[in-house]
Amino acid sequence: MKNILLLGATGSIGDSVLNVISQNEDKFNLFGISFNNNIVKAKEIIKEFNPKYVYINDIESFETFLNEVDPKKLLNGETDLQCLIKHNDIDIIICATTGFAGLEAVYIAATTGKKILLANKESIVVAGEIIFPLAKKHKSEIVPIDSEHNAIFQCLSGENGIADVKKIIITASGGPFINYSINDLKNVTIDQALNHPNWKMGSKVSIDSATLVNKCLELIEAKYLFDLDEKFFELVVHPQSIIHSIVTFIDGSSISHMSNPDMRVPIAHALSDTNRVPIEFNNLNFRSLELSFQEFPSDRMRIQHIAREVCKEGGFLGTIFNAANEIAVKSFLSRKISFEKIYDVIYRTFDNKIMSKDLTIESINEVDMETRIEAKKVVKSLS
Repeated sequence: MKNILLLGATGSIGDSVLNVISQNEDKFNLFGISFNNNIVKAKEIIKEFNPKYVYINDIESFETFLNEVDPKKLLNGETDLQCLIKHNDIDIIICATTGFAGLEAVYIAATTGKKILLANKESIVVAGEIIFPLAKKHKSEIVPIDSEHNAIFQCLSGENGIADVKKIIITASGGPFINYSINDLKNVTIDQALNHPNWKMGSKVSIDSATLVNKCLELIEAKYLFDLDEKFFELVVHPQSIIHSIVTFIDGSSISHMSNPDMRVPIAHALSDTNRVPIEFNNLNFRSLELSFQEFPSDRMRIQHIAREVCKEGGFLGTIFNAANEIAVKSFLSRKISFEKIYDVIYRTFDNKIMSKDLTIESINEVDMETRIEAKKVVKSLS
């Protein structure tokens, strides 16, 4: 029986993790969870899985829970978070939080020597140069559970590392605006942008998918996960979301990973050891399967160029890119800017980039804060 700590338990990734655990109760025990302020969902999880510890980031939610849950279960604050992540009884840490806010937990997890299932791509985008050497030093195993990165991980299984890799294709669904030009995006609504055709996700990642920024963040994450130069990666639009990645080797062979769009598939794989973890899933119907591929939209190539610059230059560029995007997405969801202005906020904020290489968690937090201030100024100028 493996004890699991699920960080970000009330989100969409958390839902998928909990489903896999519930199908494999003989293999996994939900030892602890963390959440921010979704009290209703947290209560449901606690009732069903009875975790030993519950970390609550939001102080008001924490105080509310004091009257409803055994106080011995409840944790809050940076010290409690560190103690929970480093708890000796935990075997697997699942980082399912969204955005820059997940950085601290991923950083701590990298020091534990435990198996880490990673869905928080933003932490790698901003601090991959720090986290991976730290994980290596402490012998922490990082396994990606984003469908594309987990697909690459599986395609490379049993291979001679990355030595024989010629090219890796990372597929993008294209989101709800797959055949739209940039000019068609001026009047799209929030509901339209959140309506992903293939996946059910949280609002942040849904908007990132609609802008294709999500795929650019994944490009940066892949560079660190697989220790490959950005030139090895190609971003291709694949509307059906059946093939999640393709690895081509130097002998001309290509191996792809296929499944129906379902986050439980990469999660179940990442939780496996010698044998794969069984789950209920929808079979692919190969007799009726139609697969198509399209080029990354030319009128949004600038966003990909920024991601490739982040890969090449490193330093604070990932922090700047991520912070500008998070402010832009938040501004769109709060109706301060129109959808296509998300790109403008990113471009104009990134133009004021900081090139220093003195990278620490403290300096990353400082640059993130400075970038958000700058991005808000850009938002105000566009409003």
